[in-house]
Amino acid sequence: MLSAGIDIGSRTIECVVIEDGAIREIRQAPTTFDPRGQIENVLAGVSFDRIMATGYGRNLFEVAYDAKTVTEIKAYGRGARHLFPEATTILDIGGQDSKCIILGPGGKVQRFEMNDRCAAGTGKFLEVMAEALNFSLEEFGPSALKAGKVLTINAMCTVFAESEVTSLISRGENREDIALGLHLAVVKRAAGMIRRLWPGGPIFFAGGVARNSCIQHLLEKDLQVPVIVPDNPQMVGALGAALLLEEGA
Repeated sequence: MLSAGIDIGSRTIECVVIEDGAIREIRQAPTTFDPRGQIENVLAGVSFDRIMATGYGRNLFEVAYDAKTVTEIKAYGRGARHLFPEATTILDIGGQDSKCIILGPGGKVQRFEMNDRCAAGTGKFLEVMAEALNFSLEEFGPSALKAGKVLTINAMCTVFAESEVTSLISRGENREDIALGLHLAVVKRAAGMIRRLWPGGPIFFAGGVARNSCIQHLLEKDLQVPVIVPDNPQMVGALGAALLLEEGA
């Protein structure tokens, strides 16, 4: 039987189809201004027998498709434990929020902390800052790793941080140095959240920001532990939902 999980996030939509725990198909699309239409695009031509939704748009999906739903916390916990059986601490930084999840025996969620009240320290923050410095999102992290010195960014509010970046540019500061300062500000916030819950050990890093090599490097340097990024970090939630559905959740 084919089980599908769909993660409807603020920036992207992911779908994973599994059979007996093995991934059979993966789909992804931007959420855009029309999540309902994008959900239809993602699912077009995808074969599955049942489906479970997670993410911001799960309630929309539940009504439209009469499907089961699961919280992001539980879905990411299950997906992470499947990909990395030793996972106890999960950091997920997506487009509009960040969260730290602690797993106990059997992969059960023990506790978590989530920042979903503003874009500070999220993918949207990095996207806006990259644009302010005329970097593509793909080159933003690698460029920050080329910095020659560390600049401190004091503001984490996206609006105020953008103003601070503009001031640094007008002072003639190198944009790679500014980029590093911005990445350090994100890592400081994420590491602080992790430390409030962390039992120790490696960090499993998921979500779109996990693709940023500078964030991964700086987290490892700050926490002094391996930060593990799966091949497709944005699919962890959808995979977790599919696995939970297959397991009878």
